[in-house]
Amino acid sequence: MKRVHLFWIIPLLLIFILLWIRLLSPTELDDVTPGISCPELEIYNPNILWVIPNFENNPIEKNEKWCEEILSLNKTIGMHGIHHTYEEFNNEIKKEDLEEGMNEFKGCFGYSPTMFKPPQLKISPEEEEVVLNTGMDLKGMFNQVTHKVYHCNDSTIPKNKWIKIF
Repeated sequence: MKRVHLFWIIPLLLIFILLWIRLLSPTELDDVTPGISCPELEIYNPNILWVIPNFENNPIEKNEKWCEEILSLNKTIGMHGIHHTYEEFNNEIKKEDLEEGMNEFKGCFGYSPTMFKPPQLKISPEEEEVVLNTGMDLKGMFNQVTHKVYHCNDSTIPKNKWIKIF
């Protein structure tokens, strides 16, 4: 009889711990870039912003007003892909392409990115090595599970309202 109780208690305890960790961890916002509407910046007041440096061939460094606005929020800012294309880092990415994205980030914010999150959290082992060789800290699925991560323009599943609850 005790084994049956442990069978239910342990998973419930693990779920409770995960929810507690998500509650206490900094909130994040993915897909921040001038080309995507983002009312979620004000709605959820995230601690960490994941910025796309060159979305649809619009480098962020060319939008000085936007860069100043993002910097004025006084948030932690990380790099979220280069162009944010589908499984961008599950294909061959050249070191030069990654450095170009890092330079656009630096041109906008005045410093190089220290954190990187691949679009759709997809990254091949080869591209993972390219990112890590830049000195950036790579964030992936574990980070996504242990933090509440909202998306600009509420563009993914689960929707932001569900992320807020859980």
